[in-house]
Amino acid sequence: MTRLEMTGLTARPAQVWGGIRLVPLVRERPVEGLRLHQEVYTGYGAGTVEVGPRTHYTSYIPHGFVADWSGEGTNTAAYGTQFAAPGGSGPQSIPPRTLTLPRHRHHRLAKRQAGNRLRFLPLHLAMEGYLALHFGGPSTAWEEWSRQALRDGLSPRAEDAYLGWSVRGLGDALRAFEIHPGQCGVMVYTADALAAAFVVPHPDDYRLLHPTLIEDLYGELVHQYAMYGAPVTDFGARIPDGPHTRTLAGLRTAARGQERKWSEAHDTLFARELRDSPYGFDRVYRMGSFTLWRFLPPFLRNRGGQHIGETITDHKGQVAYLKTFRLSEAQIRRGHLLQRLADADWLLSAAARSLGTGQDELLRRIRSAGFESLLRDRSR
Repeated sequence: MTRLEMTGLTARPAQVWGGIRLVPLVRERPVEGLRLHQEVYTGYGAGTVEVGPRTHYTSYIPHGFVADWSGEGTNTAAYGTQFAAPGGSGPQSIPPRTLTLPRHRHHRLAKRQAGNRLRFLPLHLAMEGYLALHFGGPSTAWEEWSRQALRDGLSPRAEDAYLGWSVRGLGDALRAFEIHPGQCGVMVYTADALAAAFVVPHPDDYRLLHPTLIEDLYGELVHQYAMYGAPVTDFGARIPDGPHTRTLAGLRTAARGQERKWSEAHDTLFARELRDSPYGFDRVYRMGSFTLWRFLPPFLRNRGGQHIGETITDHKGQVAYLKTFRLSEAQIRRGHLLQRLADADWLLSAAARSLGTGQDELLRRIRSAGFESLLRDRSR
């Protein structure tokens, strides 16, 4: 278990729209040698991903990201996109009941392209890592497990998520707020709970990928907080009057001091759950001096917000790219339960002891988590 090293990124004062708080992240210098751009897919985002022989899944996939470490300069900058009906020239309304979803087929979640480029599906890398958690199911044929569990494991598995379009206030906030000079990322909060973090290597990449945040997937808790949470407090700089603020230079110094205080407060109070949590990292692809990873949290109960995600780091471990997804409490419980079952080699009596409970209560938890099909009929 290691932590995310988000060195080189500085938080700027937040911008607030109702219950949405956006915290810009700026870099003093872009990450050299890596650029990120977008691969746009036709249709309305329906896609099928082949993740192995005779194994695939269907999900909402509006676009892919392409990591480019070819060093070709500005020609690798990102480009924008918009929703359009197939064959159309611009955004159109979706007719009710009559819409067919053309599916774009993707071979693998991350695939090498011509030259030094890698296409990957943002957030799907992270979500697939969560769905694959102990996917094989019981490794020993204990009598409590069904034949289906021993034969198919946890197949199929599915998790719910909400599109950014349905997160109340997010679209207005993304459209209305300014993009700072040098901005390479943003942290999105709903009702002051961290919903997602997004970081790219270069300010030009961020400027053109900023609108894709509205197309991302967000967790159930994020949607609920945005829908039902009260408006959050806006950031306000308070500079006391005095001799040191009577000149423009003095006022500028005082304003920068307020920015530093905000950045320190943000790192201490808001972003702690993301920065201070240990993660298990799984290497997906090595790209020259860069590496694409996905990561999972420890799935600890009563620990606060926990996130899955994906990141690209350089040879020093500096984050060049980052995208996270906040898990719901139910998703954390499922991850915690699967970890304990696997640690106990799927022996229910041993797993129950590690959880400090009885076997009957453990069976109830398994059913409540949606894994009832794993159990034999007499265990249900």
